[in-house]
Amino acid sequence: MPSALRVELESLLRQRQLDRTLTTNPWADATRDVAPTGLSSLDEQLGGGIARGHVSEIVGPRSSGRTTLLCRMCQAATDRGEAIALVDSCDRFDPASASASGIDLSKLLWVREHGEASRALKALNLVLQAGGFGLVAFDIADVPAGGLRAFPYTTWMRIARVIEGSQTAAVIVAAERIARSPGGVTIALEPAPHVSGAQWSGATDRARFLRGIELRTRVIGGR
Repeated sequence: MPSALRVELESLLRQRQLDRTLTTNPWADATRDVAPTGLSSLDEQLGGGIARGHVSEIVGPRSSGRTTLLCRMCQAATDRGEAIALVDSCDRFDPASASASGIDLSKLLWVREHGEASRALKALNLVLQAGGFGLVAFDIADVPAGGLRAFPYTTWMRIARVIEGSQTAAVIVAAERIARSPGGVTIALEPAPHVSGAQWSGATDRARFLRGIELRTRVIGGR
């Protein structure tokens, strides 16, 4: 780029107060209200956590750590004394495991659905409109693609408007990227290598249990 043109461009960016986006973390804003995820390395990438009043998403294939990350976020929220809600579209949530991981179930509203994505979506809208939750998660990871395509095209825009300016951080858990508001982020998970990523216990194959999985995250910013 010719030097004169570059100088002119930088001058225009400064006038519109856009020049700082070239050199700074777009999420590292001290005035930005966030909900920490409970994972220090991820929170560092996010500039403190996911934004309140916005819709973010956790996406990845099976065994990539979606449930693990969601549980850590729920635990962090209940540790802060916040009420949380989970709209479970396919009844996959395990309260016993969640309690063992440190989630205070007395602060959790669990909405169970058995594959009816449209009913789960209505429940999500009611929960968000009610307000008062620090974190609301919408788990549609196991909903067939056809069920998701049946949602009205304005679905995610309306959800974003419902929580805009609120203290609620909304998170969609899905197999693939589906929606986020402009101030939200996509946390993309990738399966860790079998040997180094998965953590097992037990001496024999029949007695081996999966104790945990290494999270490999990639943060994608808002549109």
